[in-house]
Amino acid sequence: MREAFSNALVRLALADPKVLLLTGDHGYSLFDEFRRRCPDQYINAGIAEQNMVGMAAGLARVGFRPFVYGLAAFVPIRTVEQIKLDIAHDGLPVVLLGDGAGFVYSHLGTSHQSTEDIACTRAIPGLEVLSPADRFEMTASMDYAYATNGPVYLRMGKSDRGDVHAGPIDTLTSGRLLKVRAGRADRPGLIATGSMVRTAADVAAAHDLSVWSAPSLKPLSADDVVAAALAGSGLVTLEEHSVLGGLGAAVTEITSERQPVRVLRIGVPDRFSEHCGTHAYLLQEHGLDRIAVERRIDEFVTSL
Repeated sequence: MREAFSNALVRLALADPKVLLLTGDHGYSLFDEFRRRCPDQYINAGIAEQNMVGMAAGLARVGFRPFVYGLAAFVPIRTVEQIKLDIAHDGLPVVLLGDGAGFVYSHLGTSHQSTEDIACTRAIPGLEVLSPADRFEMTASMDYAYATNGPVYLRMGKSDRGDVHAGPIDTLTSGRLLKVRAGRADRPGLIATGSMVRTAADVAAAHDLSVWSAPSLKPLSADDVVAAALAGSGLVTLEEHSVLGGLGAAVTEITSERQPVRVLRIGVPDRFSEHCGTHAYLLQEHGLDRIAVERRIDEFVTSL
């Protein structure tokens, strides 16, 4: 997925000299190709993310198309005020790229784990939130973020969990869910985002459940969520993010108003990690590994 991200960024920058990449001393090897082919469109703003976002707002105001790259623990979390007031308030076309969302930088501790970025960005008016699941969704998300010509936060999770789609996605439509697989109508359907779509697809294949991916978290199509609710006996949401304010919250906001249905929200509990460790270890600690997810879904199915 990181290669798809890099390729899309280079392609957009070569096509439009107004595209700029701003980074806060991160992603050197990831941007080797960009710096080689677009050296005049690369800005290392240093370890000063709040200043970097302010700089991007100024550049956007005079006609540039800034892409601001940082760790998801810093962009958008450390820069929420600058995103709200400098960028979103005036609807400036800045794409904010938060890499390492969830527990990707697990071994660096709580300071580098990002499980609240969706909740923060969903609450900022006018800011769209994207969360691609594989390389195909990443390419489509980058094209959409550029074409939308407004403020966008693009969340990048674990990059090596494999594809969930068979091939390229023609066009990403704002808010729409993407069908990953069809399953039994007498069982709940799964709606997942980012890295958890792979887990959802693996569990669903063993139990014949339907799966939808949510690459667009804000807006989120109410009609699509209602259709998913009507297609099964309940809904399960999966995300590598807090259960508060993320995908599960967005889905329950919609179903409570449009189509009341039982919803099981699988995400990070409302607590910090107890220990450092690998990505796989932290998924297990927070009940997001496949065994734990499968057990919770089995219990949910039995309870319906």
